Amino acid sequence: MTGTQVDTSDSAEPLEREPSAAAPRWRAWLLEGLSEQSAKHPGPHATPDAEHQGHKWWRVMCLTGVDYFSTLGYQPGIAALAAGLLSPLATLVLIALTLFGALPVYRRVAKESPHGEGSIAMLERLLPWWAGKIFVLVLLGFAATDFLITITLSGADASAHVVENPFSPHWMHGGNTWITLLLIAALGAVFLKGFKEAMGIAVVLVATYLTLNVVVLTVSAWQVLSHPVKIGNWTDALTAAHSSPLGMIGVALLVFPKLALGMSGFETGVALMPQVEGDPTDTYEKPTGRIRETRRLLTAAAVIMSGFLLLSSLATTILIPQDEFKSGGSANGRALAYLAHQHLGEAFGTVYDISTIAILWFAGASALAGLLNLVPRYLPRYGMAPEWTRAVRPLVLVFMAAAVLITLWFHANVDAQSGAYATGVLVLMFSAAFASAVAVHQRGHRVAVIGFGAITTVSGYTLVANGIERPDGIKIALIFILAILITSFASRVRRAFELRAAEVTFDEAAARFIDEAAASGPLRLIANEPHEHSTREYRAKEYSQREQTHIPDGRPVLFLEVFVTDSSDFTADLAVHGEEKYGVRRLRVEGATVPNTIAAVMMRLRDHTGQVPHAYFNWTEGNPVGHLIRFLVFGDGEVAPVTREVLRRAEPDPERRPRIHVG
Repeated sequence: MTGTQVDTSDSAEPLEREPSAAAPRWRAWLLEGLSEQSAKHPGPHATPDAEHQGHKWWRVMCLTGVDYFSTLGYQPGIAALAAGLLSPLATLVLIALTLFGALPVYRRVAKESPHGEGSIAMLERLLPWWAGKIFVLVLLGFAATDFLITITLSGADASAHVVENPFSPHWMHGGNTWITLLLIAALGAVFLKGFKEAMGIAVVLVATYLTLNVVVLTVSAWQVLSHPVKIGNWTDALTAAHSSPLGMIGVALLVFPKLALGMSGFETGVALMPQVEGDPTDTYEKPTGRIRETRRLLTAAAVIMSGFLLLSSLATTILIPQDEFKSGGSANGRALAYLAHQHLGEAFGTVYDISTIAILWFAGASALAGLLNLVPRYLPRYGMAPEWTRAVRPLVLVFMAAAVLITLWFHANVDAQSGAYATGVLVLMFSAAFASAVAVHQRGHRVAVIGFGAITTVSGYTLVANGIERPDGIKIALIFILAILITSFASRVRRAFELRAAEVTFDEAAARFIDEAAASGPLRLIANEPHEHSTREYRAKEYSQREQTHIPDGRPVLFLEVFVTDSSDFTADLAVHGEEKYGVRRLRVEGATVPNTIAAVMMRLRDHTGQVPHAYFNWTEGNPVGHLIRFLVFGDGEVAPVTREVLRRAEPDPERRPRIHVG
């Protein structure tokens, strides 16, 4: 190799593979549309078709809102349980970090990754080679924690609203776990069948839910204002428990990390960017209008949610006895629903419960669609997942199985899962803040670097404090990370001998060399190290190969030289360039590995010329185990036998398989 180059592309075109006609019917159904179908899946995070112009930003905000706004179902109760009487003050800290931390960060992320890649892709571009891949896998573990806990926590809170409703039959009481599992199963069934009209459903759900919350909070405000003694009782209890305002602020800052799940939804908002309608003049390289409208979406969602969080925190803290927030209490996981039933009657409360259950269930749908877009974007491209992970239905089954295990582990308890949820949210926010700081540093914006650096520090502190206080989130994330790393590298090793080339093309000079050489019979290729050799060295190489491997005298030979660019990549399009220099004709190509690239070129040469080509190698000295490791990590190693194995797997017919000769 003459050097190492880094491929920073965000996506690679997949091979179109359809299930065999002879495959069982269930398998054909399960693997239907095996390609990048998950990125086109008509769910909440779907990518519009090329001719699709997108939707108005406020409609897409509702799509984000089924995840973001639905946290009102459990956030006030969790805040009261964590901060007690200081819940409103701790919520103010949360709002400050949302508006002056998370919002600026994700506005920057929207600009840096305008096609929905998010902060993970920004960080992937910063780190070359295997370091970038491993870092992405770790972030995927935290992202999986975030999205999967969204599914299970939302389902658990929905079940709490079901069992606490006074009209629920007695046999449902205490059935939180099986009701949550039923909701998860229903969610999986919807995605197995197909998910359509998500945008319209999201707009109706969000509009209905927020309207009902406005009614509940308005009535609660009237209750507080008409009974000012309640405010006095609250302030008296505050001063009795905390001696000074500074002490209150200090406690609020300490307990704030427990409330961090109230910042969920920003990563979802960025992932939805392809759905946002931009300007008619937008291009793929410069979608100015889409970036502007997405920033408007993020700002509007953050402002609306901040208002609801503050008002709901005040209402629930002042009007609900603290004991009701504890596990087993009537307001545990459903504080606003408690107020709806108490002040507006059981009929309205039931309507509120139904609306809350619907949006919480749909929040799980949003999270699942996010996973279905996230995993196929990275793992198959790295060779770290089987090809079937590009299909929707097998992934749905995998994620649903994980959601079932998490639900059983936490016994469908909302409070127990909040720590894991907050961990996933905070890691993604921390990575986004760090990526934003690096991005503005590269552009020389010193003031912005200081601002994003401060946000990174605060989010890092919040993450560490949350991890220390509630290590369950770290444990869950580590389990996901370990599972992803083990399965990813096992898949990479298992798939190491695949052809791994999406397309092979020849430039004009290469095509001319190939056609002229093929006129004399099957092509004869000498595999050579891609250095700038002298005329003498090339002649010596050709002579030794003709003597040791018995290349027919007089037959023309071509030298094939492979430059390894980024050996951590898996698939790539190969462009073969022809060059006549030092008295020989060379075919030069860049690839992720030497053996797989040579095999792919030979298969393409066979199809191009209609004749089986021959390739000639020298044996490599050294330990075969060491060579195997070099192949898996650095892309070279013992080239000849690996090339032969790749060809054997790619072409089962020995008569049509390119020939490998070693001297």
